[in-house]
Amino acid sequence: MLVLSRKENQRIRLGDNITITIVRVTGDQVRVGIDAPKTVPIIRDELNPRDREGGRPGNGPREAAPPIGM
Repeated sequence: MLVLSRKENQRIRLGDNITITIVRVTGDQVRVGIDAPKTVPIIRDELNPRDREGGRPGNGPREAAPPIGM
């Protein structure tokens, strides 16, 4: 796991098409903006169904996007 410190309005890029922006830091809360293609699922960890099944969060199977042209 990579751990970074960021200030408001600073960004982190994941690959070529995902950007995470620190929108606001207030007390112990951080507002994060995520810019990603619509094909990339973004799910808050506490809503991940694997958590309720006793699985490890974020390690569930991912459905691959169909190949281009199909």
